[in-house]
Amino acid sequence: MPRLIVVATGGTISTSADAHGVKRPTLSGADLTEGLGVEVIDAMAVDSSQLTPADWDRIAATVRSASVEHGADGVVVTHGTDTMEETALWLELTYAGDAPVVLTGAQRSADAPDADGPANLRDALAVAAGQGARGRGVAVSFAGTVFEPLGLYKVATGGLQGFAGRPVGTVKDRPYLGDLTATDAPRVDIVAVYPGADAVALDACVAAGARGIVLEALGSGNAGATLIEAVRRHCSGGVAVAVSTRVPGGHVSPGYGPGRALVDAGAFVVPHLRPPQARVLLMAALAAGSPARGVFERWG
Repeated sequence: MPRLIVVATGGTISTSADAHGVKRPTLSGADLTEGLGVEVIDAMAVDSSQLTPADWDRIAATVRSASVEHGADGVVVTHGTDTMEETALWLELTYAGDAPVVLTGAQRSADAPDADGPANLRDALAVAAGQGARGRGVAVSFAGTVFEPLGLYKVATGGLQGFAGRPVGTVKDRPYLGDLTATDAPRVDIVAVYPGADAVALDACVAAGARGIVLEALGSGNAGATLIEAVRRHCSGGVAVAVSTRVPGGHVSPGYGPGRALVDAGAFVVPHLRPPQARVLLMAALAAGSPARGVFERWG
């Protein structure tokens, strides 16, 4: 039998409701895996909305320890769905181990009569133990579908399937950028674009130390004139500006005047990734010293 290790981090899969119906992490990794015959490392027990880049490093270090020091044949990470897409992509960009790493979680609390966590966990363990999984990097197993980390995004807070993305095996060029630490990565912020948006938020992010900005732009990558001029100013100052979109599933290209103006101002487009993952990819590119525009042409 393959040696499997579960790294528990909290999330809905570990929650139960209190007297007021509020869900909080209460179950340990041992509770989640009782009777499954696997080893457990409790890395943390938090709602994933509370995670920071420092926590990505902590999870990554635990995964590497499970793979290298503990000799796991496969690693499963139980994780909250709020920010699973960010953690999964950071791991994919920075993990070089041979043991497969599979993230999973739940849409319903552990004490719900129709809890989905146990089935998701069993599926994830099966994926991690599967033939051909070794050397494949990171995947997300959720509600019967196995996703690539790149392109994953949360689409629902109810129902069994919370995610959309690319089925595993469809990304042929794995987006690995090196053994990086998120806490050492430059600050990257997301700035929303909306009718009448000025440069206040963008200027404040740069003043706070951001070396990268992801614009959550309109349509296929458009913004108003005031923001375009602010992008021009900050790009000339060395800030990397990536243009994503607020449209779920939208494709970004400079096909309209404002989008063309953003590119002419020094920004580059994020063809497919949603803003949360565009931020993670930009953080990793800047941390690795890789040309951000080229990284996004390859994987964005």
